Amino acid sequence: MAEKVPETAAPEADGGSLLVEVLLQIINSPLNIALVGLILVLVYKIWGSRQSSTSSAAPEPEPELPKLRRDFTVEEMREYTGDGSDGRILIAVNGKVFDVTKGRRFYGPGGPYAAFGGRDASRGLATFQVGPGKDEWDDLSDLNSTEMESVREWEMQFTGNLHSPSWYFST
Repeated sequence: MAEKVPETAAPEADGGSLLVEVLLQIINSPLNIALVGLILVLVYKIWGSRQSSTSSAAPEPEPELPKLRRDFTVEEMREYTGDGSDGRILIAVNGKVFDVTKGRRFYGPGGPYAAFGGRDASRGLATFQVGPGKDEWDDLSDLNSTEMESVREWEMQFTGNLHSPSWYFST
């Protein structure tokens, strides 16, 4: 005599029926259809942007500028705002001059810190004010100890992330 299998037995381990069940759940609700459509659009945009970024030619690297090894006066520094023929941008921090040409989008013309280009940026960095500094030598003697510590921290930041200073600001 053959035994009967109860109808409440576990569903088949067939992956096809699970897929059909999921698809039925998706198409039975307009909200689910909209969400699937949104997901497909986002995946397409992400995948498309990756494809275009990998297929586009890499921009040519900027030519390496020769290092300047000399002291600068306040007047000489003003020539290096990024507007010159070589596009070099120099800023001074705590008496040391740094070449920040690689940070053109920050320190160059039109950048958020363009006011520092070709100038001593120490006072602006110490007081967190972006604006043209003094047009003459600024000895920073009126800064308090917290502001001077901030200048030294910025100096270390520039020394560590950019080029070691090889020039100095002279009066």
